[in-house]
Amino acid sequence: MRVVEVTAYGGPEVLNMARRPEPEAGDVPGKVRVRLKAAGVAVADMRIRAGYYAEELEPLRPPFVLGTDFAGRLLDPAPGPTGTLPAGTRVAGFVPWFTERTGEGTYAEVIRVDPEWLAPIADEVDFTQAASVPLAAATAQQGLGVLDLPAGATLLVTGASGVVGRFAVQFASAAGLEVVAVAHEGDESELKVLGAKHCVTRGEPADVLAQLLALVPDRVDGVFDGALVGDPVLPAAKDGGAFVALAKDRTPAPERDIRVETVFGRPDPAELAAIFQKVADRELITRVADVMPLEEAAEAHRRAEAGRRPGRIVLMI
Repeated sequence: MRVVEVTAYGGPEVLNMARRPEPEAGDVPGKVRVRLKAAGVAVADMRIRAGYYAEELEPLRPPFVLGTDFAGRLLDPAPGPTGTLPAGTRVAGFVPWFTERTGEGTYAEVIRVDPEWLAPIADEVDFTQAASVPLAAATAQQGLGVLDLPAGATLLVTGASGVVGRFAVQFASAAGLEVVAVAHEGDESELKVLGAKHCVTRGEPADVLAQLLALVPDRVDGVFDGALVGDPVLPAAKDGGAFVALAKDRTPAPERDIRVETVFGRPDPAELAAIFQKVADRELITRVADVMPLEEAAEAHRRAEAGRRPGRIVLMI
């Protein structure tokens, strides 16, 4: 089968097409196979490829296959949230790549997954749309759960124009939080439709903080740092507030009694099923920036890093 391998740590040019044996039914106990139709390109993929986590990943070294988000059809029956999912079921989910550390990602035609990593998707949700959702939506929802803010509390979402940030805005608004979204210029109207009460323009952290204080002089109860800003945005939280980071190397040291935690999205089949139902019901809006063939994975990484269009880039397989 075709896969895209990271051949060495570095820029997008280290991504190369390769051939690997296709998994066989039952070759890994507890795993089932999915024939992929689409795979999302996530920020985590680019950070792993660039070598940010090389020491942490030891002894895993290139060549390995990247990729977390996937959508496709089951090749083997699998237990699901409400019963057995037969072969042929349309499913989507994400591989906890960093936790598993097997180097078996979703930039491939067929993957092995734990049934806990996936959920069925409705016919109304196409594969490219489904592949843009799982890790980002789960991370946003779980991050807000860690913040544990009561209805009416104020929340700053950095990176609100991005994939994870857009989901965070939607989930936070649905939970009754007053959201201040840090947005690309031009995205303000859309983010307000998605639930943001206020928007501030993305820029240097000091400028963002000044805009925030003009809107919320007492600072916010919580920060969801979807843009991986880290230390420079911690002053946005009030004393005794809460801060969620999405990467260890972007997690600030606590101060002023602010609770600081790092969140990595973890698969939960029931949660994924509920998320996909919200997508099918148009209660949760996703955005696909580009759809590209698997063999153009390197170009997909270049486009994602250039930030040409907000939204998830999806590889068609």
